[in-house]
Amino acid sequence: MTDRWRVFANLATLANALLGVGAILYVLAGNKLWAMLLIVSAIGFDGLDGIFSRRSRTSGSSFGRVADSIADAITFGLAPAFLIAVHTSDSSAWDPVETFALVVAAAYFAAAVARLVYFTARAYHRSDFLGVPTPQAALAVVVALLFHDTPALQGVQPVGVFVGVAVLALLMVVPIPYPKIRRASPLRVPMILTGIFAGLGLLLFQFHPSAGTGPYDVALIASYGLLIGVASYLVLGPFTVRPKPKEG
Repeated sequence: MTDRWRVFANLATLANALLGVGAILYVLAGNKLWAMLLIVSAIGFDGLDGIFSRRSRTSGSSFGRVADSIADAITFGLAPAFLIAVHTSDSSAWDPVETFALVVAAAYFAAAVARLVYFTARAYHRSDFLGVPTPQAALAVVVALLFHDTPALQGVQPVGVFVGVAVLALLMVVPIPYPKIRRASPLRVPMILTGIFAGLGLLLFQFHPSAGTGPYDVALIASYGLLIGVASYLVLGPFTVRPKPKEG
């Protein structure tokens, strides 16, 4: 008999990958806001993948881990790298630093892949993550671009994007424990609210509301809620990981 939860998990993984491909195509088409919205949506499917896998009667296979990591590499590694490297607007600000953008994007993607390879090969059985997980890193890239590129809430500032992304690339590969967002995690509710803020802000900004209008103010508040949520996970996350008991 087919394990329906395993089927649902595989479909969630596929949806994650397809949303990542769609995000890349939107970046190339010049619509970063929809690309970022697809990345945020894919985080939800990545979470569903884990929920369905844990409900499955069959144990996780190496194929499932590899497929999940490939999907994550596309959506949370390659798609954010495209967001960093490809600029179809504000060319006067980005053209002089195009080479730096490519280097930073490549470094981010390399760190994401390295982290996923390590997780797939050795760390998948851990109760926590070592290094910032790629979905949260991608969400942080979205924050950086909302404030410093599109819609540039604090002005177009390539240097701010480069510094933030370089720090993220480093945090993905350093052995700092970060929690998995599960039912017992104290950050579960804050991260759900963060996802809601992300979706709301990106959706409203897609319609380019004028500053001072109600939709703009709601999108702005949601963006700051997203910023606070991401910063909370990056800063407070390691402190919520329970230390492993010493042996002996």
